[in-house]
Amino acid sequence: MENKKIPWWLPQVGSSEERRLINEVLDNNFVNEGPLATKLEEAIAKLVGAKYAVATTSCTAGIFLVLKALGIGHGDEVLVPDMTFIATANAVDLTGAKPVLVDIDPSTFTVSTDALIKAITPRTKAIVPVHVTGRGADMTKILSIAKEHHLLVVEDAAEALLSKQGAHYLGTLGAAGCFSFSPNKTITTGQGGMIVTNDPDIHVRLRMLKDQGRPVRGTGGDDRHDVVGYNFKFTDLQAALGLGQLQKLKERTARMKRTYTLYSENLKEVKEISIFPSKNEEIPQWTDALVENRDALVDYLKQQNIDSRKYWFPLHQQLAYKLPDTSFPNSTRLSPQALWLPSAFTLTDEDVLAVCRAAKQFFQR
Repeated sequence: MENKKIPWWLPQVGSSEERRLINEVLDNNFVNEGPLATKLEEAIAKLVGAKYAVATTSCTAGIFLVLKALGIGHGDEVLVPDMTFIATANAVDLTGAKPVLVDIDPSTFTVSTDALIKAITPRTKAIVPVHVTGRGADMTKILSIAKEHHLLVVEDAAEALLSKQGAHYLGTLGAAGCFSFSPNKTITTGQGGMIVTNDPDIHVRLRMLKDQGRPVRGTGGDDRHDVVGYNFKFTDLQAALGLGQLQKLKERTARMKRTYTLYSENLKEVKEISIFPSKNEEIPQWTDALVENRDALVDYLKQQNIDSRKYWFPLHQQLAYKLPDTSFPNSTRLSPQALWLPSAFTLTDEDVLAVCRAAKQFFQR
């Protein structure tokens, strides 16, 4: 079809298995957190090789809960990359600690380990590295820095489900890691997230913190509440959707890698576009690039009925966390060039090639 709409992203929901599981929850007349939520936790833990998984309302809530479980609070500082969705910093703020922004590595858009070292103060208690678009931050170096300075590491793996670094999945290298199930992720539960950890003590504290201080699910009546907790429970309705989505995981990750490969191969001669590198063990959640004259390219693609998505503003340029550009030279310089190319599961090879042709036409004009 001429001038076919090519979306940047398009969630895929409503499979027969998802509907069957949702109907099972409705038939059971128990839509709160229950056996299907447990089943999804067990499935994710097994998938990434973690001992424990804890479902929660969002990845943001997950990061907050882990930091809280680790004792992070008022007076503490937590290092956060300057280029990330604002939720990472907001999760730190929820604990009462101060998010300290750190410049990025220009080759990966993940946190700069050199800048991390410079940002450490006596009040620094933790690092939250973000694995951007499935690209792992330098966890070997980050864990070494953390060990030397007695810091905790909590991975924001919202965009990195099934990406690996060496023999281990991202999200399982620090004290805990958090995945996102929002609508533009590999699998979605509408909203929702999953914490994974190998530490039994953290696991117990997370269970209590997410459910009003109860170590096990209660009745809402004469339950024991041993600590102060909150309500960040998942639901079986969400879990039903997630369990159904897991059946599509293999084909979706294959599509992600195929889309990335096609962009890399067909745009490598376009000097104005630089696709970010992705290692073989990484799953590119989306394909992203640095692009000269980015905003004009975005407008041109839109005229061709092709959607794309501009990168986040650096956190230091957001009013909520406003700081001078001079402290963040890499994110300041590069964020206006960064772009996510169309990466939806629904794309065909021809769709990706059509995007490549349109980009080439733009720069040849």
